[in-house]
Amino acid sequence: VSAGNGCGHTLLTPHSGTLSSKNYPGTYPNHTMCCWRLQAPPGTSLLLAFGDVDLEPSEHCAHSSLRLADPQTGTAYGPYCRNSVPSAPLLVTNSSTVTILFNSTSHHSGRGLLLSYATSQHPGMGAASAGMQRHPWDVPDPSLIMCFSVYCPAGCKDIHGDIWGNPSQGYRDTSVLCKAAVHAGVIADELGGQVTLSREKGITLYESAFANGLRSKRPGATPMSRVGVSGFPVCCLLSPACDDVLEVVAFNASSWWHEVDVLGQDRAWVAERAALGTTGHSWAAEPGAKAAWLELDLGTRRNVTGIITKGSSEQHNYYVTSYHVSSSRDGKNWRSYRGSSGQEDKVFEGNADSQGEVSNAFIPPMVARYIR
Repeated sequence: VSAGNGCGHTLLTPHSGTLSSKNYPGTYPNHTMCCWRLQAPPGTSLLLAFGDVDLEPSEHCAHSSLRLADPQTGTAYGPYCRNSVPSAPLLVTNSSTVTILFNSTSHHSGRGLLLSYATSQHPGMGAASAGMQRHPWDVPDPSLIMCFSVYCPAGCKDIHGDIWGNPSQGYRDTSVLCKAAVHAGVIADELGGQVTLSREKGITLYESAFANGLRSKRPGATPMSRVGVSGFPVCCLLSPACDDVLEVVAFNASSWWHEVDVLGQDRAWVAERAALGTTGHSWAAEPGAKAAWLELDLGTRRNVTGIITKGSSEQHNYYVTSYHVSSSRDGKNWRSYRGSSGQEDKVFEGNADSQGEVSNAFIPPMVARYIR
């Protein structure tokens, strides 16, 4: 839980989380405070990673400070500020409960603070802040292939910050590695999780794909399957196996655009043109249509783990910037996709241009015959 007027981005779960001061990484405001209470499952202890502690220096950190307390053992940590920083980037506690207190008075500078945490069940958290673990695979020349493993805490996607260090030093939880894992569907931002990937000499692991507000990455060495729908937007569904293709047997739409060009020629942007790889124009709803939808019939109930969208550049720079997803097993009863939190309908962030493909994962996956 968190309370106070100085709280910034905060996502706390029983197993991991991320928190920051207000306005981070901009200057934190004057005369604010925030108190976070972290609670891990019984029998586990908390590991805290100090991603950034940049509070304006003062004697005994009197003007702005970060303090931590372990109520179970009575241990206190801090106060911390720019002239009194934590002695190590990772704090290993012996408690399942930690209270974090941030406060500020009048000051002129400072980004504020960024912390993340995980439980002792996820020791890879230390690799995220203090240096990534490397394990050569059992290959003839282990220098050619390396395996990187890091635990990404919940809430890392929406943190604004630069990469800390480089692959030889490790990444903090704000790195593009964790953000890329979220947008590639490897982990859910609401839950966090372990990310393991290989690095092969001379092979580009990731190709850029603009997704969910930032330039994220999609694995190039283990490509996601490309399936199904294209058009306006161009889409494809992802199945559990990387190379499995979910065939779309029929398309339907709320409406379609009947275009008459300057030469008087007719062109129909019908639903059937919403297939990945379709040449020429794609599907488009009738201009001015409200709540337009595109429907896919998979022929039978399938396990669907994600969707990829792409715009249409056929004479028009068309693309969809955001969308909802709903599913049905019988074509009559529909359920909106809400994601792992289950609190409200999930808004998927789509494309920023008509050229690139954007991948969004369904975490958890859905079982359906019809996707809208």
